[in-house]
Amino acid sequence: MSTITDAPSATAHGFSARGTLPLRVEAVRQLRRRRTAAMAALVVLLPLIILIAFQVGGSPGGDRNQNGLLTVATASGANFAATCLFLSSGFFLVVPVALFFGDTVASEAGWSSLRYLLAAPVPRSRLLVSKLTVALAFSTVATLLVPLVALAAGTAAYGWKPLQLPTGGELSTGTAAVRLLVAIGFILLSQLVTAALAFWLSTVTDAPLGAVGGALGLTILGNILGAITALGSVRDFLPTYWAYSWVDLLQTDPQWNGMIKGVSVSVSYALVLFALAFRHFRAKDVVS
Repeated sequence: MSTITDAPSATAHGFSARGTLPLRVEAVRQLRRRRTAAMAALVVLLPLIILIAFQVGGSPGGDRNQNGLLTVATASGANFAATCLFLSSGFFLVVPVALFFGDTVASEAGWSSLRYLLAAPVPRSRLLVSKLTVALAFSTVATLLVPLVALAAGTAAYGWKPLQLPTGGELSTGTAAVRLLVAIGFILLSQLVTAALAFWLSTVTDAPLGAVGGALGLTILGNILGAITALGSVRDFLPTYWAYSWVDLLQTDPQWNGMIKGVSVSVSYALVLFALAFRHFRAKDVVS
């Protein structure tokens, strides 16, 4: 059976590999998909659902609150945004990342359209770069939507005031905004390992759910292993172990050690997995 390989060295006059599958075209293709609209609706609705829960249940407080952020969640719009970011960063925000990266190549194979893209001809590396870039952009937007919607809804409900720290004291609105932006950047970098695993699996399998599920399974397994204190320093090599290190920013003197370690671990794994994805796809026998 013949296979589809990269663009041949002898190309037609005027052909440019960089002109194939423009980012704008790929972005429009992904925007038109129902799963993109459904995921956008979910990330917008989450802060509103949390806000309704606070409005119905009253201000959080009491001895049963195990996280300090929850005790000051309704102190200001910035507090509410930080709380929503905390509640969603552990798993919820991993879902759109796994979906956008894991579904991108495998879905084309599942629809039997991948071979036609390569026969256009779109070089394999160009196809992966386009899909990788668009997936990263969509994941960034999804991650940004949660705190932005939460900040808007929280400000409308609780006012535009300084961020009250769980340990006492406060951060000015300007300082709080900068800290939250840094936190979002950390969350995006810490999720690169999930993105890379989903992307690699997407080049390996023709089943999008397999790629997405595999990446989400890594997060679940990492959270379980991270809770086992008997593993000791072994947990330092788990990307999910550092997922909440950004909370160290929400104090008068922010701590950076945990965030630096978390980013180092995540980026290291991600580089290896992205390299494996490109290496495997360049030699893959594409028949669907």
